Amino acid sequence: MPDRIAEHYERHAHSFDAARRKNFVERGWLDRFLLAVPKGGKILDLGCGAGEPIARYLVDRERLLTGVDASARMIALARTRFARHQWICGDMRDVAVEGPFHGVIAWDSLFHLRPEDQAAMVVKAAAWLAPGGAFLFNTGSARDETMSCQFGEELYHASLAPAEYRALFAGHGLVEVAFVPDDHTTGGRAIWLVRKER
Repeated sequence: MPDRIAEHYERHAHSFDAARRKNFVERGWLDRFLLAVPKGGKILDLGCGAGEPIARYLVDRERLLTGVDASARMIALARTRFARHQWICGDMRDVAVEGPFHGVIAWDSLFHLRPEDQAAMVVKAAAWLAPGGAFLFNTGSARDETMSCQFGEELYHASLAPAEYRALFAGHGLVEVAFVPDDHTTGGRAIWLVRKER
């Protein structure tokens, strides 16, 4: 099922984009994330979708975006909206990008990967980050694999346990800044904000 995620978002790109533009619950977390990203700083957005509302918020605050998404339709929309930034159609698990980045975001995207792939992505994010850079992402609140429903279709979600994420942080130079396992301001998401050691 995880490998069909790209097909799902490709089929529903315009419907997802329309719904996403009306749902901007992560603003407070982005503000915290941006404390580690200087103006003109480089941000890697994994699972960027069509760039609304996250990319617009970051671009408006003078950051440089590299967005990665598996949906060609989503990437085409992002390129139209933010032509001066870099947009890559590809799988985040094997994309080649040039770091270092002052920040990495994986909002509502990392949790579509299998647990072992999520672990690998945390390691990659640590390698992509400049010292002091921030990584913002969301997961489940416990180790789990489950199915939700979006646009009438099943959608895969998974998570490691919090202790497993923390072990990855410790092993790859990441320091936990905040973890909220059930953030009511974002609809109950489990959210992590970490920074790379200087």
